[in-house]
Amino acid sequence: MQNETITTSKGKTLKLVWHDEFDGSELDESKWGYDTGYIRNHEHQYYTKNRKKNLRIEDSKLIIEAHREDYDYGKGIAKCTSAEITTLGKAAWKYGRFEIKAKVPMGKGTWPAIWMMGTDINNVGWPRCGEIDIMEYVGYQPGVFHFTLHGTKNGKYTRTGGKNFTTTIPEERLAVFAIEWDETGIRYFIDNTLVADFVRGKEIDMEPYPFDKEMYLLLNLAIGGDWGGQQGIDEGIFPARYEIDYVRVYQ
Repeated sequence: MQNETITTSKGKTLKLVWHDEFDGSELDESKWGYDTGYIRNHEHQYYTKNRKKNLRIEDSKLIIEAHREDYDYGKGIAKCTSAEITTLGKAAWKYGRFEIKAKVPMGKGTWPAIWMMGTDINNVGWPRCGEIDIMEYVGYQPGVFHFTLHGTKNGKYTRTGGKNFTTTIPEERLAVFAIEWDETGIRYFIDNTLVADFVRGKEIDMEPYPFDKEMYLLLNLAIGGDWGGQQGIDEGIFPARYEIDYVRVYQ
């Protein structure tokens, strides 16, 4: 059962304003939409839509699963499939605590993520829209989790973080990845342990500052790509299974 209120690390009480416990039999498309196709970073997977092999609800968990297969997507044959969902056009938030309980897949080539981007992306583009990576994991670095903020300064791309936190716990069981985001900056947590603290005007040195506006949430499992595939793709990872137990937003 989700908590209706939480107290942040700074002692502020926030209320639950949006959540998905994945208790139904199907993805709630009033909350989530799909991104489809080959999208970014020269990744190996083709993102499918409404395909249970790649995305489904099992035992009150969202399962995103990547498969090595020949998949006819109409313009060719993809050699790998997976899924990505987003709240763009359905829900977005400015500030709050975001909690996602998840279990990452292991093995070289896996690249699961929990992240956010500015809703103005179609107007100003990336990275000016801003990007908050709540969690990224590349399977060739076992037990290392990455927390990064992306934006611009003087018209050029810049980033903050990439901070690593090493633990074996999230590979063995579900763990809670969270951020507390307010006007002062963004703080990162794994199982309520503070693992990164990025302060506006210090660690976050971006102009225009992109983290004072609404942003939407994305969940995806990429395979390979510019970062995830730097040490190749181990054929033994398939099917690669990414589990999300819940997503909760407090403001």
